[in-house]
Amino acid sequence: MTKPAMRKYTLKDFERAFPDEDACLEWIRQQRWPERIECPSCHRENKFHRLRNRKVYCCDYCGHMLSPTAGTILHKSSTSLRSWFYAIFQMAQTRTGVSAAQLQRELGVTYKTAWRMFTQIRKLMKENGLVLFDKVEVDETYVGGKDANRHANKRSGKSGRGAGGKTVVAGMAQRGGKAIAVVVPNAQASTLLPLIARHVRNDEGTTIYSDELPSYNRVIDLGYQHEVVNHAAKVYVSSGAHTNSIENLWSHVKRGINGVHHSVSAKYLQNYLDSYVYRFNHRNDVAPMFESLLQIVPSTGPST
Repeated sequence: MTKPAMRKYTLKDFERAFPDEDACLEWIRQQRWPERIECPSCHRENKFHRLRNRKVYCCDYCGHMLSPTAGTILHKSSTSLRSWFYAIFQMAQTRTGVSAAQLQRELGVTYKTAWRMFTQIRKLMKENGLVLFDKVEVDETYVGGKDANRHANKRSGKSGRGAGGKTVVAGMAQRGGKAIAVVVPNAQASTLLPLIARHVRNDEGTTIYSDELPSYNRVIDLGYQHEVVNHAAKVYVSSGAHTNSIENLWSHVKRGINGVHHSVSAKYLQNYLDSYVYRFNHRNDVAPMFESLLQIVPSTGPST
């Protein structure tokens, strides 16, 4: 049976659902609280009504006020909620994402504000506690941070493994499933093997697929089955052994960084990786990515 494709969510859909500030605030309120809730102050189950010209709701009995944005990335932000929602919409629309500079231009805010929004929304895209199983491909890639590093690599004539000024990223991808990417200090066995043990369930039949990097030689000692593809010999598929899924993720990440952001420093690279991995992991969802990402906003803090 063919899996349903992701429902489209267009700009017209966005404008219809969130035409103004009030619509955005009411959406958050409905996600966090039903019409009647137990007031934290008077402990009665009451209705809460919106205070005019304020982003708060007030208890009908005692006047206690609740802010739907409290504890979320939107709390105490002077930027309009609709601008925040639009920024989330834009960051969820494309596989390669958007830059802070693009948000600045489209929202008419300062670059500092756009960067803060960009950073906070990326935090929503971080998925913790993922565990992979069955057929899992592992690989590492090397991401150049600043322009100076790329110039240094050009002078040295090296790229990939052994290139200077690169940040090492370890990745794991379950075939037909989700992926994980983590900035690591090196590609040694002492770094990569614990990462695999932490994120790959050690069931009977779980198979790790890797290239010929010696760091992966002891994967079998962890209890997994292990199959190797010899990329150095220009072999990329051998009897079902390949790393095409994780290579697809690396292609996705590098196209985004090189095409949209041009360069990313090692300090912020993990945050960028989280956003690209989130898009990769939800690429086959039926629900539009914007709706899934927006649903995370109300749960990013306490309910009162």
